Parts: sequence; structure tokens; C-alpha cells
Amino acid sequence: MTGLLSVADVAAARERIASRVHRTPTVSAATVGEMLGLRLFLKAELFQRTGSFKVRGVFNKLLTLPPGDSRRGLVSLSAGNHAAALAYGATAIGARATIVMPRTAVRSKIEATRAYGGEVVLTDGPLIDAVHDLIASRHLTLIHPFDDLAIMAGQGTVGLELLEDVPDLDAVIVPVGGGGLISGIATAVKAARPRVRVIGVEPIGADGVSRGLVAGHPVTLDRTTTIADGLAAPFAGEHTLRHIRQLVDDIVLVDDQDIVAALRLIMQRCKLAAEPSGAAPLAALLRETLSLPPASVVACVVSGGNVDLDTLKRIL
Repeated sequence: MTGLLSVADVAAARERIASRVHRTPTVSAATVGEMLGLRLFLKAELFQRTGSFKVRGVFNKLLTLPPGDSRRGLVSLSAGNHAAALAYGATAIGARATIVMPRTAVRSKIEATRAYGGEVVLTDGPLIDAVHDLIASRHLTLIHPFDDLAIMAGQGTVGLELLEDVPDLDAVIVPVGGGGLISGIATAVKAARPRVRVIGVEPIGADGVSRGLVAGHPVTLDRTTTIADGLAAPFAGEHTLRHIRQLVDDIVLVDDQDIVAALRLIMQRCKLAAEPSGAAPLAALLRETLSLPPASVVACVVSGGNVDLDTLKRIL
């Protein structure tokens, strides 16, 4: 696949991974919606295998790899959710995965990755440098966490499910890290219903996509500072920026206080144990930075539920 994904690519991914992933529920959030003057739905990807949407893209990539590539072993970089998904997926197909993670990664996510069968390499330096060293020394196959068309197509299956569950959808709001999820969702949604707005939400302290869009090319952030570790990608990719530029209606920024307020509301009113990354779309609605007509039908993607208990104690 080159250029832009097509909805056919996403549909093929859905068929390919159907037996490997959950079809997650889309739940009504009527009480919160009334507060906002909207009809609100939450796409509950926190109920996905390994606790996040990431496994969709991982399986689509792994199931399209030449056998020799997977036999050599797999490698990637991640702060947590992609790490767990790749470890799980690799074990499921009989391959071995090595994931480079920052030494500062959430301890529970490191432990989950190991529990799923992944080898974790912790580093204080740039993750991509450590990955390149492993590729050179062990001849491993890179499974990029977001900037890969097969990964993006797998994530786009979230969009197909949303369109089926909410036929009168006006807008979908998606958390943004490296941009793979929103790229896939936008591909699926815009092909079927071009009028539906696709809006991304980034943390102010991890705004790699926004900076990349302004610059016209990927920009590597010197540092990321956000409680939403799942959105703390240090850069966006060539593929994801191209899709976002052409298919996404808007990218908005929220700060950590907005995310914490949204996380409290999701837990108290919706009874969902989301992680901070999954609360970012609701944070944008609470902040009223989006111009949506009253009574709009809106879906927020709750992208993950791998919440760290120590982090919860600290922020809540």
C-alpha cells in the first residue's frame, strides 16, 4: 500500500483480524451529553484485547508480513500500549518481540508487556536509536507503532464499527499521539460519510502532530510532558501527517488539567476505568474549544484502559 489508504484497505483489515480482536461496544453517555448539549457516545476501546485499540493494527501488520520477517523476530518502540499489543500479537502467531521502552514508562505497562511474552529493553536515550541498534545487531523486523499503512488500516476498523453503531453520526473525536488511529478512522469515516467531522485531540505537552502540520514534515519533540503517556509520541510520521492533512477536519489541544477533569467524569458518570489518553476527546468537549451545533451526534473514542493505579492516586 502506498499513498493514501482506501476504505477497501480498512475493510480487508477488518476481515483479516476479525477472529483476533474484539468488536468493542459503543455506549451512550446520555447524562454527560445532556451537560454538553449533545447526543454523546463513547467507543469503548478500553475493552479491547490488551486494553487498547493498538492490537487491531498490530494483528493486521503481523498477518500480512512475509513469514521470514516474523521468524527473524520483531522489534518496536513504545511507552506502553503498542508494546503490550505487539507482545501479545507476536506470541499469538509464534514470533518473538522486543520492545524498546523509556525507563520512565509506567511500571504496570512494562510488566504487562513482559507478561504477554515480550522482551523489554529499557533506555534513557532516544527510543528510535536503540531500535536501530537492535535491527543492526539482531536483524529484527520493525513493527512501527503508528507510521505504517497496515497498522493504520487495522486501527481504521474502529471507524467502520462506529459508522454501524451510530448511523446518524455528526462528529467523531479521536485522541492523537503519533496519528495512526485518527488516520485509519478518518479513512473509513470520510469514504462512507464525508460530512462527518473527524477531530483529533492532542495534549499541549505532546503536540507532535500539530507541529508537524505547521512545518510540513515530521518534527521530533525535544521532550513530552503529559499525564496521557499513550499520547506522548515524540513525533508524527510521514504517512500519518499526509492522511491527517487531507482527511482530518481539525486538531485541538488540551492540557493535563482538562484531561484529569474528563477522566473524573468518565469514571463517575460513565463507570469506565479509562486511562488519561482515553479521556482526551471528552476533555476537548468540556473545554468548549470545538464548535459543534447543539444536539450534534458525537462519538468520543476512549482509546485505552491501561490505567496505572499509582497515577490515579496522584491525579484524582
